[in-house]
Amino acid sequence: MFQRFFGRERHANRAITDALYAQIVAAARQTVFYSHWNVPDTPLGRFEMLSLHMFLFQHRLRGEDGVAQEIAQVLIDEFFLDVDHSLRELGIGDVGVPKRMKKLAKMFYGRTAAYDDALDRNDRDGLAAALARNVRPDTGTWPEGPQLADYVADACRQLAAQPSESIVSGTAVFPLAKGGA
Repeated sequence: MFQRFFGRERHANRAITDALYAQIVAAARQTVFYSHWNVPDTPLGRFEMLSLHMFLFQHRLRGEDGVAQEIAQVLIDEFFLDVDHSLRELGIGDVGVPKRMKKLAKMFYGRTAAYDDALDRNDRDGLAAALARNVRPDTGTWPEGPQLADYVADACRQLAAQPSESIVSGTAVFPLAKGGA
């Protein structure tokens, strides 16, 4: 029992969650999003893309039991720790971080509900509109929004095709975003 909590298994689980989180972050940092699809390369734009990819991962593991559910929870906790750390790196003090974290958590869960709803209804236009509202709220139209919606639908399909055993072993493969506007 102590070996499980303090020994090799705990380190193996940490290695798995670290690998999965690194894959989520790498997918969110694909340069195409920022260079061709007009996602703002700002802290908020990067938060949007990381939130989107965290949503995709959580969406894939929704309804899973056991280890998959535990990994999903550890990764969402890691995501919010990363956001907290980023806020502090941006110079936001101890007093301001909790308030901003609460706002960002509300933003994240609001987005996930909108994306989830659009995906469940297979509503590409609704997904593109939700992405535009969140990623580019400053523009009236966002011509690249439908491309991101297609990417999200493709990522959902690709993640769904991956066996749970592979994911809980530390591999979640996201599609490559294709360049061009």
